[in-house]
Order: sequence, then C-alpha cells, then structure tokens
Amino acid sequence: MQNFQPTLSPSKNESHKLLAQYGAADYPKNQNIFVQGQVADTVFFIQKGRVKVTVMSEHGKEAVVAILNEGQFFGEGCLNDQPRRMASTSAMTDCQITSITKSAMLTAIHDQPKFSNLFMDHLLSRNSRIQADVVDQLFNSSEKRLARLLLLLANYGKEGSPPIASVTVSQETLAGMIGTTRSRVSHFMNKFRKSGFIDYNGKIEVRQSLLNSLLNDKPHIREDEPA
Repeated sequence: MQNFQPTLSPSKNESHKLLAQYGAADYPKNQNIFVQGQVADTVFFIQKGRVKVTVMSEHGKEAVVAILNEGQFFGEGCLNDQPRRMASTSAMTDCQITSITKSAMLTAIHDQPKFSNLFMDHLLSRNSRIQADVVDQLFNSSEKRLARLLLLLANYGKEGSPPIASVTVSQETLAGMIGTTRSRVSHFMNKFRKSGFIDYNGKIEVRQSLLNSLLNDKPHIREDEPA
C-alpha cells in the first residue's frame, strides 16, 4: 500500500462553531439528501453521521463512489457552476447535516477568513484522497485496496477524527468501491478475520494489526488478477 497518511483537518469543535450559524437538519438512515440530475444550488456539511455517494449510469447500473464522514463538505460542485447534481447522496446512518446556499457559501468564503480556511482544508484533503485513490487503483491488488478502504471507513489515520468506528457497509458495496466482485471481498474478509485483522459479526471491527500489516508491506506493481 502507498501513501497511507493522516488527513489533516480542522478540529471538530472549530468546524461546528463556524457552521453553527447555518443550523442543521436531521436526515434518518437511508433518506436521500439530493439525487442525480437535481438542480445544484446548495453545499452541505456533515455535522454527524455518514453519507453515501452513488452514481447511476444511463443503463441503470448504480455504483458507490464515496462514503463521507462527519466534518466533510459535499455538493460543492455548484460553486464551480455545475448546474445539476452529478451524483446522488443518502444518509448511511442517522445524520445531522448543515445546508448552505451557493450565495451564502460564496459570501462566507469571501468575508470570513476562518471559514475560507476551513473550506480550503477540505478541498486539499479531498484532492489528496483522490490522488491516493488513483494510486491505490493503479498499483495495489484488490486485497490491499479492500484493506485500505476498511481502514479509512474505520477512521484510522485521520487526524482529529472520532474514535475508531465499526464499519457497517455491505460486502457488495465494498466490492463496488474497490472494483472487484463480492465473492473476492468475501474471500479477503475471511482471510483478514483468520489473521486477526478484523472481527466480523454483522459489524466489521477493524484492528490496528491490519494497519501495521499494510505499513510493513513493501509496495509493488500488481500483476493481473481475477476481477
């Protein structure tokens, strides 16, 4: 695995204080926040919970492209003149989410330096994550991609994150996110459990030993393997 580094982010208290002026709305588990094709005119911030980002192809195939955690913005494409939502988002857990109109967001970025820094930190963190994801897809096996994803979902390596969290994502979703099949994910999950890297009984409890194993493993260009 390559470039598994902590993600720098503002403190939880600082983020919530800056966004308190905009309030927050409750979204129960599985409720849509916005759907692909809707008008894009609002930016969102996760005060509490997790959000799933999915994209639907023109042939009706859905893919999970991201899982967002507390303290992250999403929907910011509208600030770059994106007229319609390019993806759908839904609450993976019960969530509290702040919504900020495009005009209010631009005003805050322009007039409030602390808010501007908070949003810049988010953009830099998102960019680093995207680069790491590309490296992961190009150079790591599907087994390593799964390990890295589990560690990220469990909050390992994220500075200022909440305590290590249980992972409640289905094997089908995990398979879609790393570009392999559910059967391969099941095989790797059983392997991780036998090695003591995870406990898996409905919820996935990710152990520090999985991170240690990846950090001690020398990166190499993967060979072709079954999808």
